[in-house]
Amino acid sequence: MSITIMKFGGTSVGNLDRIKKAAKIVKSKILKEKQKIIVVVSAMSGVTNNLVKSFNKISYDIDNPEYDVILSTGEQYSSGVMSTVLNSVGIRSRSLQGWQVPILTDNNHSKARINSINSEQIKKLFKSFDALVVAGFQGISRENRITTLGRGGSDTTAVALAVATKSNCCEIFTDVEGIFSSDPRIVKKAKKIKKITYEEILEMSSAGSKVLHPRSVELAMKYGIKIHVRSSFTSKTGTMVVKEEKKLEKEVVTGISASDYEANISLKGIPDKPGIAGNIFSLLSRANINVDMIVQNITDDGKYTSLTFTVPVEDCSKSVKVLKESKIKFKQIKFDKNICKVSIVGVGMKSNVGVAKTMFETLAKKNINIQVISTSEIKISVLINSKEKKIALNALHNAYNLNK
Repeated sequence: MSITIMKFGGTSVGNLDRIKKAAKIVKSKILKEKQKIIVVVSAMSGVTNNLVKSFNKISYDIDNPEYDVILSTGEQYSSGVMSTVLNSVGIRSRSLQGWQVPILTDNNHSKARINSINSEQIKKLFKSFDALVVAGFQGISRENRITTLGRGGSDTTAVALAVATKSNCCEIFTDVEGIFSSDPRIVKKAKKIKKITYEEILEMSSAGSKVLHPRSVELAMKYGIKIHVRSSFTSKTGTMVVKEEKKLEKEVVTGISASDYEANISLKGIPDKPGIAGNIFSLLSRANINVDMIVQNITDDGKYTSLTFTVPVEDCSKSVKVLKESKIKFKQIKFDKNICKVSIVGVGMKSNVGVAKTMFETLAKKNINIQVISTSEIKISVLINSKEKKIALNALHNAYNLNK
């Protein structure tokens, strides 16, 4: 049995007309290629944000299991509507919630990780149905509680289902024609990338590109799942995510990403003792807080150190609370949510010199101050004031000749 995964994001299911259009794409695939289709849907555009606002009127505790119960209703609604529309156009379909598949996760509410998917139920259902519409973003823990996978988790649902069912391909439908060299809403000359490596899109996703969730790319790379990112509003070919060896032309810089979803936390006056940094980050890890960019400075007398690091903006308050309530000694703690992480990404950076020099000189010419720098083999990231994001993206896009 040949199975294809087709995931439709929030804008692609943003209203009934768009859901009908998506249903036509699914129907065409079934009739032309005689395949069974697993349709993964996000909540309608804006619904999840509204559900978060409703929850925040009661509590800001995103670790509360009821938070996941509330947020998962967005995908439940869109999966039911999509299945109803598919049946109305002659496609035998039914909806499935995460717990019905089942998609088993750990119990880290609001950012759960998938442990396993039982594909036997899917195989049985395909004897009676041509399309199964799965609510993305959600699963169920061994404690029998509904869990959610974090923002963008529907991508992870789609790729995980592709792995579990040994699918031929995972198609990700969005409101843009593929993956672009930068955000086309900010950089008007951004171009569509025909092919991008797993490594590149993983770095771009973790750096703020909203096209694919980083965890979905990690899964695809690990299991060799083909991903085709395309638009639900056009039939044009989108962007193929491929292995590095299949990408013949390796640009020095493939893309430039920006993330506004970061908060900068600074601890000053920490007694400089062996293991102090490990103690601090162990505390945050146990609180299920992901730390990204890290900078450490030691005073001239060697007695004190300061640590600056970034966390997801939604975890900022929690991070500050954890550190203040800990036994870690420090003189001052500050945080800043008005920051932006700008990153340049490209596998060609491995064999080219002067990439960092160009980035820093370009930002300096625009009088943009760099607060923090971090690097990997194919990525350089800097932290700047969020007000300077548009200027930085356009200047860097031009500096690396991505306009051509």
